[in-house]
Amino acid sequence: MENLKVTLEKIIFYNEQNSYLVARCSSPQYPGLFTLVGNVTEPAPGTVLHIQGEWSIHPKYGKQFKLQSYTKVVPTTCQGIEKYLGSGIIEKIGPGIAARIVKHFGKDTLRIIEKNPERLEEIEGIGPARKASIIAAWQKQKKTRETMLYLHSLGIGPATVNKIYSIYKDEAPRKIQENPYRLAEDIFGIGFKIADRVAQEMGIEKDSPLRIRAGIYHILNQGTEDGHVFIPLVELKEKTSKLLEIEENIVQETILALAARKEIILEDEACYHPIYYSAEKKVAERLIQLASSGEETLPLGWRNIIDWLEEKEDLEFSPEQEIAIQKAITSKVLVITGGPGTGKTTTLKSVVSLFEEFGLRTILAAPTGRAAKRLSQATGKEASTIHRLLGFVPGQGFTKNEKNKLPADAVIIDEVSMVDLLLMNALLKALPQHCRLILVGDSDQLPAVGPGNVLRDIINSQRISVVKLEQVFRQAKKSLIVVNAHRINRGEFPYLGYSGKKDFYFIPEEEPAKVENIVVDLCCRKIPKEFGFNPFYDIQVLSPLYKGVAGVHRLNQILQGILNPQTQKETLKRREMAFRAGDKVMQLKNNYEKEVFNGDIGVVLETDPGEEILKVEFPGKVVLYQGQEINQLTLAYAVSVHKSQGSEYPVIIMPVIISHYLMLQRNLLYTALTRAKKLAIFVGEKRALAIAVKNNKQVKRYTKLTERLSDAGPTG
Repeated sequence: MENLKVTLEKIIFYNEQNSYLVARCSSPQYPGLFTLVGNVTEPAPGTVLHIQGEWSIHPKYGKQFKLQSYTKVVPTTCQGIEKYLGSGIIEKIGPGIAARIVKHFGKDTLRIIEKNPERLEEIEGIGPARKASIIAAWQKQKKTRETMLYLHSLGIGPATVNKIYSIYKDEAPRKIQENPYRLAEDIFGIGFKIADRVAQEMGIEKDSPLRIRAGIYHILNQGTEDGHVFIPLVELKEKTSKLLEIEENIVQETILALAARKEIILEDEACYHPIYYSAEKKVAERLIQLASSGEETLPLGWRNIIDWLEEKEDLEFSPEQEIAIQKAITSKVLVITGGPGTGKTTTLKSVVSLFEEFGLRTILAAPTGRAAKRLSQATGKEASTIHRLLGFVPGQGFTKNEKNKLPADAVIIDEVSMVDLLLMNALLKALPQHCRLILVGDSDQLPAVGPGNVLRDIINSQRISVVKLEQVFRQAKKSLIVVNAHRINRGEFPYLGYSGKKDFYFIPEEEPAKVENIVVDLCCRKIPKEFGFNPFYDIQVLSPLYKGVAGVHRLNQILQGILNPQTQKETLKRREMAFRAGDKVMQLKNNYEKEVFNGDIGVVLETDPGEEILKVEFPGKVVLYQGQEINQLTLAYAVSVHKSQGSEYPVIIMPVIISHYLMLQRNLLYTALTRAKKLAIFVGEKRALAIAVKNNKQVKRYTKLTERLSDAGPTG
């Protein structure tokens, strides 16, 4: 790490959104001008900085100094003061006025503006009005400088300082002094550890109630990130005590105090954040209310309906499908579940057709854009994401709610295994009391990324009508993907030895490094050559883990180097990734303003490293990302199995190795295999495959939805 005192001579580029600066600088410690890059708030020519960082060589722009931290210094030379004042940083002072002020006051200029601003009227062209404007602008700059100096004094890095200042502005010192832990709540990218480090710098004691409260909320929030709706009291005490390095009895006292004030909810040794407690109770109550109006009589003879549908759709229903269609008509709330090849799509299409025949206003939706598109293609009817259906507005929430219900007689939701507790609560609020609700999904897949295990909890409660489709149709039995998916789901080892043309292969290899090489070779060379699939658009590499050999991160780097080599393309670096035009990327979080959602895959069209801009093409739209927004993207040549939920790909390839033992679970293997439409290839160790098939110990999620539904009164 090197320390320099520099003067900003020329601003080449400045991004106000994230304070990213490219500037030409001079320094008494370095001959000539050089390029400085990094995050600096409100820079201006003439600004003097004490900087810390390292030299680097950019492949296109040459030698640069990469800023790690800085402090601003008031310029002391006449030339520096003139350039500083004339840069436009002080309103009402341009280069001409700045030159006259410095000529008159010399090196005392800044002291006079600060201490004796009335003397500014000694300068030609500065009257009372302009003087007042200059004084006001100077005071504003002074406050900003003091704020930034305060933030830097807390040991916060420049990028984080800029995030804080962009949210709090000059209120930052007051807000942080009141409660430094609010940084973790208010500012994306700042977690408990950074906030706690700031608090320690401020002298907050280890056993401060403020710190203990923040630690408790941090553990609760971590729990929701892991899918839990609540945390048991014993576990919350233990984890908070370990995090804060204080006694458990002190933590318990704070938990009880928070519970007394309803800041957390303590119910039978279960600790909830109030939002999730309310959501879980309301989901249970609303489902029971919807189902409580009981069964309805069939408008026609039952066989007449089935015969009419079979003739209309030119098919023959299985007994299970007939029951599903009957219950869809007679039950207010119904769950239809089943694995691949069991006719869920056919059943759904027939139900939609029947509802339309009966004149019911029917709405179709799914958790993601990809799932909604597939639902629309399967039924021939328009389908949307649940968020779009409910009219989500960023910063405001859902416009369809208990006061503004959906205009529907029937709502059908597909891929419900991906729906978390909060989204289900929002959906149920918007349903009119007379509305039918049909939930469709595969409960054996991985649960939602968000908190809760809604579909499985509803099924396990035995309080809502459920039809499970288990009969695999004859045509589907020809697919090893379908056959092996059902075998895996039953805990049986998949068939590996079928001869002839097939859609599932297992390639044995025990060395992880060789497994990685085989996966890459299959994707880039063998499958395109032997089957004709496009490695970029048709083939998706999946991996159980992010890190390590054959993990998502390593596979992305290797596949990017082969499928989209750098050559002369401009590269924009973010974290451990480098984006360039032609890259396959995935959206990591829902962005309702841009209308791109968690799991959406696109292609980078353009990169502009100087202005930190990426232009990405998603199906049907081109989206611009700038500055911190780029953190919402990741390379997608390889993705985790969790991120593949709700998607289907022509081809999937996945490593299955012992070193991934933490994630070798039956539902993960099942979810991965059922993502493939035409071809699936597992590469690795038979022993690892056997471990995954036998391991049905799903990671337990703390929820009480099943219990709340089971304990409710009769539904009809």
